[in-house]
Amino acid sequence: MFQIEEELKKLPAKPGVYIMHDEKDEIIYVGKAVSLKNRVRQYFQSSRNKGAKIEQMVTHISRFEYIITDSELEALVLECNLIKEHRPKYNTMLKDDKSYPFIKVTINEAYPRVLFARRMKKDKSKYFGPYTSAGAVKDVIELLQKLYLVRSCNRILPRDCGKERPCLYYHMKQCMGPCQGNISKEEYRKNINEVIRFLNGDFQDTILELTEKMQKASEEMRFEDAAEYRDLIRSIQKIGERQKITGYGEEDRDVIAVSMDDSEDLREQDAVVQVFFIRAGKLIGREHFFLRVARGDTRAQVLSSFMKQFYAGTPFIPKEIMLQREIEDTEVIEEWLTSRRGQKVHIRVPKKGTKEKLVELAAENAKMVLEKDRERIKREEGRTIGAVREIESWLGLSDLVRMEAFDISNISGFESVGSMVVYEKGKPKRSDYRKFKIKWVQGPNDYASMEEVLTRRFTHESKGEFDSFSKLPDLLLMDGGRGQVNIALKVLENLGLTIPVCGMVKDDHHRTRGLYYQNQEIPIDTSSEGFKLITRIQDEAHRFAIEYHRSLRSKGQVHSVLDDISGIGEVRRKALMRKFKAVERIRDASLEELEQTESMNAKSARQVYDFFHGQA
Repeated sequence: MFQIEEELKKLPAKPGVYIMHDEKDEIIYVGKAVSLKNRVRQYFQSSRNKGAKIEQMVTHISRFEYIITDSELEALVLECNLIKEHRPKYNTMLKDDKSYPFIKVTINEAYPRVLFARRMKKDKSKYFGPYTSAGAVKDVIELLQKLYLVRSCNRILPRDCGKERPCLYYHMKQCMGPCQGNISKEEYRKNINEVIRFLNGDFQDTILELTEKMQKASEEMRFEDAAEYRDLIRSIQKIGERQKITGYGEEDRDVIAVSMDDSEDLREQDAVVQVFFIRAGKLIGREHFFLRVARGDTRAQVLSSFMKQFYAGTPFIPKEIMLQREIEDTEVIEEWLTSRRGQKVHIRVPKKGTKEKLVELAAENAKMVLEKDRERIKREEGRTIGAVREIESWLGLSDLVRMEAFDISNISGFESVGSMVVYEKGKPKRSDYRKFKIKWVQGPNDYASMEEVLTRRFTHESKGEFDSFSKLPDLLLMDGGRGQVNIALKVLENLGLTIPVCGMVKDDHHRTRGLYYQNQEIPIDTSSEGFKLITRIQDEAHRFAIEYHRSLRSKGQVHSVLDDISGIGEVRRKALMRKFKAVERIRDASLEELEQTESMNAKSARQVYDFFHGQA
């Protein structure tokens, strides 16, 4: 039995990370401390003013553990890692994790390529970014390949020169064909230098050229071409838009500010953090982040929590970070970021001049996003939580969180499959979706197939794969009426489980018309959010099953007779097809012809020959 008072006495006066657990042993809070002894004891001292969030959290603490470190910096790094891994309930959390793309130029290669990259690696390549629009990055890479005819293949050059035919891009005149030796390294490098010049911001000539082409296409009523040029211009502008605000040098900076909701909710409030990305003195983009914030958290606390999570996950650390408020652990975060960047990083709160105005601008943008998004959040809650409440009222249930829906797909019994989709709080939880390839049932028997799927789901077959099955649903939704519901109830009864089961009843036009629950059909309002949610769940279960079934059919259709020859792997199969072009010609080949094929030896040639002639 964990005795909190006794364990508090054992705490060391050393830096480290403390981890709070609730009665279910789930991690509910992670924090760092210069002195674990002093910091953790503060939570359990009644005389201290801890704030509403901490007061509530303490009532749920069943036990705590801690990890000592050699320094506060090490504690900060560990705290960031643990928060990202466990996403504790009472830590201020980002609602969306984002990674930003780079454009990578492989200048270490003899014939460099221009690639899309999610991470900046130490691989001697040249990286540009990070950028805020992945779509714009892809458009610009495609444009650069067209303008400067750089290759996009994975061939190792010059080693592979002339070994294979040139690709389609060569024939479309979008590549100079270095794989055929059509251009020297020196000439190719000139084009790569032009690419680098473009990515460094010298792209005005390109925009002018595209603008002229757009206008000409429009005059000639080639509107699709004009729209394509227009979209390319917009993508270039997203990648490196010139500054409208000037005067802060050529440094890389991030500008961070937060706006918080002032609603009367006593438990949580919404917050938006706005980040301006300044690279080489140019504002190249901005991004906003939604956070879950406890009532009583200050802007400084939110900024500190945000920075730890954001910079733990982004590969690029700027030289300077400008904040809206002073934060408590500035020095240790600076030290951490400096170690990640490899150069000194400064965290500053501007008090006057252009920099202060830039921070104010970020704060105004955050406020605007929060106000604009408040209505969207309300609508989203109506589509999700509100819809779940309607379903609860129809069925007479309460505390409905997790719903699981099942469907069966087959064509005349071929490759019967089952699908399971999961919705929590009215939203799809795709990480918990599961597919089932029917094993126990032969032929087209949807009821027996459904019985198998549900039995396997609730007996946790292959636990290593189905770890999420340990969490039982609050409601089962069956894609059908009384028959499917009775199958589900039979399985649950056999397994000793009590879970509400509801059928989604369809009309003659295959549209959902009501719910079948406890031996009666319940009519529902087809214009309600609850009805729309049920329809989405039903469609999603059907889509997921069909998608899995289609993938199995595709695998079956590409099966080749060569796959059935023992000892003949992929390399030899490809070699045989390259030489003979058709399976019939392989079948008719002599043993000597087979032996002379690339990658084949006497033994493998005999296996192929005996396979075909043994079947004749």
